[in-house]
Amino acid sequence: MTQQRIGFIGLGIMGAPMCGHLIAAGHQVFVFARSKLPPAIVDSPATRCASAAEVAQRADVIVTMLPDTPDVEAVLFGGGGIAEGLRQRPAGAARATVVDMSSISPIATKDMAARIEALGADHLDAPVSGGEVGARNATLSIMVGGGEAVFERIRPLFETVGKNITRVGGHGDGQTAKVANQIIVALNIEAVGEALLFAAKAGADPAKVRQALMGGFAASRILEVHGERMVKRTFEPGFRIELHQKDLNLALSSARALGVSLPNTATAQELFNACAAHGGKGWDHSAMVRALEKMANFEIGSGR
Repeated sequence: MTQQRIGFIGLGIMGAPMCGHLIAAGHQVFVFARSKLPPAIVDSPATRCASAAEVAQRADVIVTMLPDTPDVEAVLFGGGGIAEGLRQRPAGAARATVVDMSSISPIATKDMAARIEALGADHLDAPVSGGEVGARNATLSIMVGGGEAVFERIRPLFETVGKNITRVGGHGDGQTAKVANQIIVALNIEAVGEALLFAAKAGADPAKVRQALMGGFAASRILEVHGERMVKRTFEPGFRIELHQKDLNLALSSARALGVSLPNTATAQELFNACAAHGGKGWDHSAMVRALEKMANFEIGSGR
């Protein structure tokens, strides 16, 4: 793979290992963090920059991996942001590409992509699914929106951090696919929670019920991974409830704008809200089951 000059902004739980894979692949990587740099990045050959603008000046591909829509907008267009750096790129520099791998509003993404392209750069939205484990193992699913030629040019970088890489369509379509993913995940967590709670309350061993269901049509990755979390009561976060709340807010606000009703998505969000009200915004999203347990006055695994 051709070595490239890559910028990376957003070095959190997901971003740090993704950036590490790009560094390990031999790319020249420029990093900027709004808070402390992770030790693994500090100890790497990556070049530290003083601002997002400096990253955009020095790198030809600028990756952002940030928590929410306002964070992306601030890093792109705020003071010392990427847009400022794009305007200051040296004469004769390659055409820059901004790749936003955050999970944010599809509607806002379309607007931000247009503003970036008006500066003479390319833009792709490329949110990911697979969590911290997928980021560490470079097995993320990547959903991409943007031009096909730009996508094909950037594909080798995506292949460094992920496995299932799909160009969904134009600007914003990658974010739309990610919102759809989060709807499916939330509703599956709710379904698995209800099923295991029902089984446990009826007196069956929820672990054995889960094992039996894994061999049938109800089998799913959620039942496999999060069903086990529910049975074993292991709710340390792989993906925090507060982040899934953010994603479902995107789903519900976009649905309102589109005139679409998402009744079960709204119910899942209310269950997350109930968990957050009990101090659980930092729990793993599989802990949605705790809201169901509160209503039943019964915990999975507690016996009859």
